[in-house]
Amino acid sequence: MAETRYRRVLLKISGESLCAPGAQGIDGGELERLTAELKKVVDLGVQVAVVVGGGNLVRGHLIAKDSPIEETTGHYMGMLATVINALAVQDTLESMGVATRVQSALTVASVCEPFIRRRAIRHLEKGRVVIFAGGTGNPFVTTDTGAALRAAEIRAEVLMKATKVDGVYTADPEQDPSAERLEHVTYNEVIDQRLKVMDVSAVDLCQRAGIPIIVLDMKKPGNMSAVVQGHGTGTLIDGGT
Repeated sequence: MAETRYRRVLLKISGESLCAPGAQGIDGGELERLTAELKKVVDLGVQVAVVVGGGNLVRGHLIAKDSPIEETTGHYMGMLATVINALAVQDTLESMGVATRVQSALTVASVCEPFIRRRAIRHLEKGRVVIFAGGTGNPFVTTDTGAALRAAEIRAEVLMKATKVDGVYTADPEQDPSAERLEHVTYNEVIDQRLKVMDVSAVDLCQRAGIPIIVLDMKKPGNMSAVVQGHGTGTLIDGGT
């Protein structure tokens, strides 16, 4: 088994990673591609937890904009969307022979476990992938912050945020061709410069918990497992030297 840099990781994936570009819903091909990359990490003997977003199905703040739905209700709808995505990831991983458990911050007893920190850690120790759904269970809190919270609670050694770009850039690379990728940036630089990586509250929580963040390309085959082994492409965010 290959040597790895991290023993326990939390991977944050967006709901958009489960659908085809420009589309909504869940695309079977994208789902299988993503879970195959996850399996590569599991096969290295790494304990893996996942937080999945729900933006491919519902964005709470947007659905409430032009409808009679209250924004708070919209956020709860978004949290329930993450449960749907978590179940999709669970079934696809298990079809590949990977043992999983879904834990939700919202009580959905007929389909998944409630979030119980000690039980989640025990699942990880037994080699099961734990998929956290339901955000934090509170409206107006993003899944980025939920991922940082769960990473701190399970004592993850790193929070890996899978995105559509291969790291943190000096500007939006889709808008500015001269934007340069940063190999390393500190928590304070992300917060002070308002770099569009994660919510400030998520970065602040990771800083207080001493959990490094790696922003990586979720579309690049093998990159996720390479990062876990210490030689992939991405941007490291930590306290600096």
